[in-house]
Amino acid sequence: MKVSVTAVTVWGKIAPSHSITAIMITDDQQTIVTGSLEGQICLWDLSSELKISSKEILFGHTASVTCLAKARE
Repeated sequence: MKVSVTAVTVWGKIAPSHSITAIMITDDQQTIVTGSLEGQICLWDLSSELKISSKEILFGHTASVTCLAKARE
């Protein structure tokens, strides 16, 4: 059974910077993944109407994310 959990990120009045240094789109073309100079990875939903909306932001890298790659199953 697969459970879906909505991610919630809380920060102050200003969202963290995200200077994109790497970009990748998934095979199903529904998710864009970006890496940043600040060490974050962001996931973005891409609708069939080409609207982009933020999905998740992942923190934890101590250096810039300059490359993204898909993992094999």
